[in-house]
Amino acid sequence: MSGGREDKDDLVERLLGGDQRALARVISKIEDRSPGYRELVSRLHRHTGNAEVIGMTGAPGSGKSTLVDKMAEMYRERGETVGVIAIDPSSPFTGGAVLGDRIRMASNVGDMDVFFRSMSARGTLGGLSTATTDAVRALDAFGKDRIIIETVGAGQNEVDIVRTADTVAVLVPPGSGDAIQTLKAGILEIADVFVVNKADREGANRTVKELREMVGDLPSMPTGHHGADEMEMFSDETTEDEDDSEDDWTPPVIETVAKTGEGVEGFLEEVGRHRSWLVESGEIEEQARERYAAEIRTLLRQDTADIVQDEIDARGGIDEYAERVLRKETDPYAVVAEILEPIEECVREKPEGRDG
Repeated sequence: MSGGREDKDDLVERLLGGDQRALARVISKIEDRSPGYRELVSRLHRHTGNAEVIGMTGAPGSGKSTLVDKMAEMYRERGETVGVIAIDPSSPFTGGAVLGDRIRMASNVGDMDVFFRSMSARGTLGGLSTATTDAVRALDAFGKDRIIIETVGAGQNEVDIVRTADTVAVLVPPGSGDAIQTLKAGILEIADVFVVNKADREGANRTVKELREMVGDLPSMPTGHHGADEMEMFSDETTEDEDDSEDDWTPPVIETVAKTGEGVEGFLEEVGRHRSWLVESGEIEEQARERYAAEIRTLLRQDTADIVQDEIDARGGIDEYAERVLRKETDPYAVVAEILEPIEECVREKPEGRDG
């Protein structure tokens, strides 16, 4: 057995055995996309599926970091272990997380059962990179009871969090009409729970009222934020079951003051209630199925793009093709057909033992 294989074996075994340093090293390999990281993630997959994953997103300034800190503190008081992944803006120079491992989990400093990691959004502000999905898998395999993902909160890209989180909480700052309009533009449908944080500030009551009115106007969503196709979700056509179902999930609107802890316990109760609904309705499995399908598609796009890029490089690079198009010797469609032809031939070759 090679040294590299032995290192992977040792790293996986130590992570599964509860070694924090092994967990940190695996996540670093995942984030850096180091050679062999895929094998590590593949070997961890069979040990996942036990953690509850909670997504925290919303406008900058809504107090996500403070609320996440308080959530971790309360979960620990219950005896549960916690992993936190904060998706930070990418540095334009290094590609790393600008804020780094922020010293903000004040109430949890020194607690070995709270693992905190900042990760770069890698150019997709508010969105989850594939690396983040893999990091969640590592924390799950490690045995964390709760995994909290906090996005940077930069707009509609936050819908990406749906692919990884079981329950999505959208934070809205009080008295912000603009924030409500942003929700209408695309964030509204991903929320399982709405949180008006800093509820002791002026305008909080109005924000709560507006959100509850918006939730009341939502079409029936019996399969939750992961379920229905977007077109179906907003269709005027509803079935009798959808109209009369008592099993639909209606996103509650919760008020919190994370700085003092006020309302946070009630928020956690709603998160727990949503988890129970997912399990009892069977939506938890459907959610996971759709999440894996989305992940497979993403990986296929990434790997296919790499294969195509290698083929282009082998043929002299994209600039050479662009020059030929400029000289009217060919056109973009013809170039694509030429590059993809050998790849398509390989794909279309019938594998041994396959019928049809």
